[in-house]
Amino acid sequence: MFELTPIPAFKDNYIWLLRQDAAVAVVDPGDAAPVLDVLQRESLSLSSILITHHHQDHQGGIDGLLAYAPSAQVFGPARESITGMTHPLRGVERVRLAALDLELQVIAVPGHTLGHLAYCGADCLFCGDVLFTGGCGRVIEGTPRAMYESLARLTALPDDTRVYCGHEYTEANLRFALAVEPGNRALRHRADEVAVTRANGLPTVPSTLAVEKATNPFLRCAEPEVIAAARARGVTENDPVAVFTALREWKNLF
Repeated sequence: MFELTPIPAFKDNYIWLLRQDAAVAVVDPGDAAPVLDVLQRESLSLSSILITHHHQDHQGGIDGLLAYAPSAQVFGPARESITGMTHPLRGVERVRLAALDLELQVIAVPGHTLGHLAYCGADCLFCGDVLFTGGCGRVIEGTPRAMYESLARLTALPDDTRVYCGHEYTEANLRFALAVEPGNRALRHRADEVAVTRANGLPTVPSTLAVEKATNPFLRCAEPEVIAAARARGVTENDPVAVFTALREWKNLF
């Protein structure tokens, strides 16, 4: 079984490093320097780079990594411009990282960007900026409906799937979640735990889909208290997409 390590980058990004013995794959290396530090210090061999979407803080380090490991495979969304991409994907494939003995399901999750992908395997979900712990990404290139449907696609995965997103946003996301659903006891408990975790300087990622379904308002658009919060923002129907849209617009200003 491979090891998973978060490599902090920039202010709040996580680059995910997957390691099996000396073989390594990385997910969303926005910056090459911290990855190269690990690779060189531990004499590791970079075999694969997985990219969820085209934003620079998720792919900006590819050139530097390919200079170190020119034979590394670069997987990414076919619909987007990804540096050095060798394996363009559309979200219906299964890819095998032979060096890690790992197979990943590729899932199309448009909304944050039009070609955004997620990668799922070995009970791990690498979801970039679509699903966050306690929240979801901004709808930048897609539509609220596309984003809602992408999240539904991810939450159809098993509850014990671990959620490895691209940023450390949990504490801020849960402050918003509590504004939406203050009566959610599981959410209040989670917010208390996260506050302690962050006070100790530790990451709050990964979560699990079970935890997200119980506490993430963007996955709870059919819950009465969440619907009531959306109605207070002007929504006149119980349609979950309308509720989601109102929540996302509210979060943009929160």
